[in-house]
Order: sequence, then C-alpha cells, then structure tokens
Amino acid sequence: MILFVSSQNAHYGHRGGSVATEIGAPAAGGGAAEPAALAGPRAAGPEAANGRPLQNECPASATVQPSMDTRISRRAFVTRALASGLGAGLLGPQAVGRAGATEAPLPDPSAAKLPRWRGFNLLEKFNGRNDRFVEADFAWIAGWGFDFVRLPLDYQMWIEGGDWTKFHEPTLREIDEAVHFGEKHRVHVCLNFHRAPGYTVARPPEALSVWTDAEAQRVCALHWRHFAKRYQGIPNRRLSFNLFNEPPKLEPGVYRRVIEQMTLAIREQDPQRLVICDGREWGNVAPIELAGLGVAAATRGYQPFKLTHYLSSWAGNGGRWEKPTYPLRDGTTLWDKETMRQRDIEPWQRLQTRGVGVMVGEFGAFNRTPHEVVLAWLRDNLSLWREAGWGWALWNLRGGFGILDSERVDVAYDSWQGHKLDRALLELLQAS
Repeated sequence: MILFVSSQNAHYGHRGGSVATEIGAPAAGGGAAEPAALAGPRAAGPEAANGRPLQNECPASATVQPSMDTRISRRAFVTRALASGLGAGLLGPQAVGRAGATEAPLPDPSAAKLPRWRGFNLLEKFNGRNDRFVEADFAWIAGWGFDFVRLPLDYQMWIEGGDWTKFHEPTLREIDEAVHFGEKHRVHVCLNFHRAPGYTVARPPEALSVWTDAEAQRVCALHWRHFAKRYQGIPNRRLSFNLFNEPPKLEPGVYRRVIEQMTLAIREQDPQRLVICDGREWGNVAPIELAGLGVAAATRGYQPFKLTHYLSSWAGNGGRWEKPTYPLRDGTTLWDKETMRQRDIEPWQRLQTRGVGVMVGEFGAFNRTPHEVVLAWLRDNLSLWREAGWGWALWNLRGGFGILDSERVDVAYDSWQGHKLDRALLELLQAS
C-alpha cells in the first residue's frame, strides 16, 4: 500500500512492560527461546492497543472483537456455519463447495514457482497499530475458501524503548500467535516489514536509509536474522518472508545489493526460507536484477491509480480527479484489460522466465470509487492473474479497500458476525 499521511496520523506506541531481548542474543540459560504461541494459542481476544488506527485504512471497527468464539477450530467453524445456514448464504456457494478441499495440506512453494495463493492483508501491526491478530479472521478466511494472509508489520512495534537493536518480546509473541493461527486454519502466513529499519513508504520516513546507510543495513539484517532464527524449521508451505514493502525508485544494482545482504542474514539461520521481494518503484517494476538470488517477487494491482485511489486523502491529487469509469482514459492511455496485460502482466512474465516466481502482494480500490467500477476493473485483473497462474492478497480484509466494513455508500451490505460484508466483492474473489 502506498501511503502518504501526515505525521500526526502516524502515532507510534508500545505496550507496557520491560521484557526485551537484544537482537541476536540468546535466551536466558542459553539457546533460543521457543516462541510461546507456536506451542499453542493464548487466550482469545485482542488486548488494548497503544497505536491509533489510521483514518480510512484502519477504521475503529477493525478492532471489534467478533461475537463468535475465536478459539474454535476451522472445521468446527465451517460446520457451525453450514449448520446455521450461513454457509449457503453469507459464506457463499463457492465456499461451501470448498469446505472439504481446504482440509488438504497447503501447497509447497519455491522461489521459482509460487502457488496460486489467494487471500488478504491483515493490518493489526501496520504503521503504528499494535493490536493482536484475531483468530476469527483466519477461520473466516479459510471458511470462505482462501489460503493466504500477508501481515504488513511495523518494526517499531517490537523494539524496546526506541532502541532498534532490542526486541520487545511480548509483541513478538503476538506475531508467533498469528503464525500459529495460520497453521491451525491452513492459511499461509507471509511476514512483511512494511516499516523496516531504514525504509517505509509511510510517514514519517526513517531517519536513515537502508538503501544507502551501512548502519541501517546492519540493523535491518539483524532483524531479519532474528526472525529467521525464531521461525527456523517452519515449512515454506506455512511461512514466507517479504523483505520490504514497495521499494522506491532505485538503481537496480543498489536494490540487488541490499536484497543480497538481507537474504544472507536470513540464510545464516534458515537456508531454505522462502523470500519474496517487491518490485522497484513501489512494486510496479519487475526486478530483473534479482534473478539468480533464489528469491520470488511480488507485484501490485493498483493501476490505474486514478481509479483505485479516487478521493483518497493520502494520494495528494485524488480530490481533483474525475469520477472514474472502467475502462478509464487517462490522457492518451485507455486503461482496459489489454493495457493491463501489456503493462502489468507481460514484464513480470519475462521475469518468470528467469526463474523468479511471481504473485500480487497487494491490490484493491478505495471505497470512494463507484462499486460497479471496482467490480468491473477487478474482474479483468483477476482474470489476468488467473491466466498467469499468480496468487494474490487483497488490501485489506477490513477497511476502506476490504470486504468487511468498507464504508461504501453504494453497497447493500450483509450482516456478518457484527460486521458489514460486501458479498458481491467476496463472491467475485471466491470465483477467481
């Protein structure tokens, strides 16, 4: 997600307590401490967060505790839903047909060939938020027939007292818990440093740049090394690492050197860990320079920007754009399915021929774009991604781009466990 927000909207807070470990240091008594949540989930229900949700992207409703018991198994959840008649209604007919199929093991990915994952970005630890992930989200995602979540993370939520070389262990255990939820509900978990030490697309920017500063590179590598050690041995079918969110316009050689440094740190601890790298220029340019590094790549699905970010407060000029239609004409360019194929698919297919697997790490359209326009545009994109064999993750599950609580004025929502469900969008995703 490309974010342009004022600094007063990016509130960074940390939980109370003083439990911390220095990055790279062993646990007391020698050896690495076992992640608590990987041995079993803690009591359900999010704790109070210090981080203030961003307007539009992270509405207050994103932290409402669902009314269902969040500790039930995925099988029990689907069974109850079907028994109550929700399966044929709010879950959608596609999900009912897939309920048994999702019991199969998750597919085994490789850097050269990613599965056709389908799922959502979950924002509980995104850009200043520090909430616990909600098990019900994983249960619902699986029950609807999806198998993937990307977790955009803000490293400032797991450092201690502003020292970016020390970890705040209670926050890390909450990430462990999300990894466990993925295992329990057969949902692949992709951990992304949306704000990494030395880089973010959000505001405020990092004081040091990971692209040019040796200290930022050292610390960022320490973080990834720690994560690699923490999750060592978890199969790639369950867990992957997405190093940076939407790198800026960089020289290809600069990007390759930093990616090499991060992957080296990871592979010191976990040589087989699947690593996914976003394209340059905010995820839009296929990173040919990464061929040969044993990493996969992620593109974006936000073009044309005047359609997907119409009237968004962070896009700058969104208020001066005409109400979008689809196909959309922007100057001399007619954005239709063929244009998207040429600009957004074919360059990345050439990357695939170099042994780099591809997926769509984020896509979506803000709630001010007319719903019928969003559905028409998205239908063409989903068709193109299916033809290419690419997986995808919608930004987001709940919020202005999502299927829950999107606050559109032109949607007849269904009521879903205390949330407002955009069934038309859900069923389009299920059918793709």
